[in-house]
Amino acid sequence: MAKKPETAARIADNKKAAYNYFFEERFEAGLVLEGWEVKSLRAGKVQLTDGYVVVRNGELFLIGLQINPLNTASTHISPDKVRTKKLLMHKEEIKRLIGKVEQKGYTLVPLNLHWKAGKIKCDIALAKGKAEHDKRDTIKDREGKREVERAMKGRQR
Repeated sequence: MAKKPETAARIADNKKAAYNYFFEERFEAGLVLEGWEVKSLRAGKVQLTDGYVVVRNGELFLIGLQINPLNTASTHISPDKVRTKKLLMHKEEIKRLIGKVEQKGYTLVPLNLHWKAGKIKCDIALAKGKAEHDKRDTIKDREGKREVERAMKGRQR
């Protein structure tokens, strides 16, 4: 019996990450969430741009992920929209990441949140920060591509 291809529905993207960092490796991690957070994620009430990953006691935590509670959330809970979320990965992967992060210049950056097989996953990247001139190059490349697209669109008419 053939398996169906898995589709990952995106919930949120960290668009600033590609501008501020060079990505070395990408990893997928699970998230420990509360029920109201899952409901809010289904509604798309999330902001990932200020998020970052830290290592504490050999575990990975996502800080700065803002999940806004729904108005229809239960009345007996008090939602904390910037609560620190634990990331779930295999111990070997975490140890390898910790070794890399301790090297000079590496950091862990969340890239996106997505659904996979009914679970919410977070793509994180082992990244190095870009210098100011690298950011200017990124902007120049993006504007150059935009100009080419405009010129091609104008020729088609």
